[in-house]
Amino acid sequence: MDIIKKSWETQKKIEDKAKHLGKGRYGRVLKMARKPDDEEYVRVLQITGVGLLLIGGLGFLIYWLITILPDFF
Repeated sequence: MDIIKKSWETQKKIEDKAKHLGKGRYGRVLKMARKPDDEEYVRVLQITGVGLLLIGGLGFLIYWLITILPDFF
């Protein structure tokens, strides 16, 4: 019976935290949050993709310089 009582207490704690989710420090952020429209979503994907390509390209360039340049010296 002890495990059942403990599970009910855990369930109550989770429910209490969920009740206060919209209040407090993060409540205003959650209330202001909205689903982006299609144009905004595509724009974010494009910017993220360009950033990934730039960072990946820079990493590859550094790797290439480290592996090729020591042969010249």
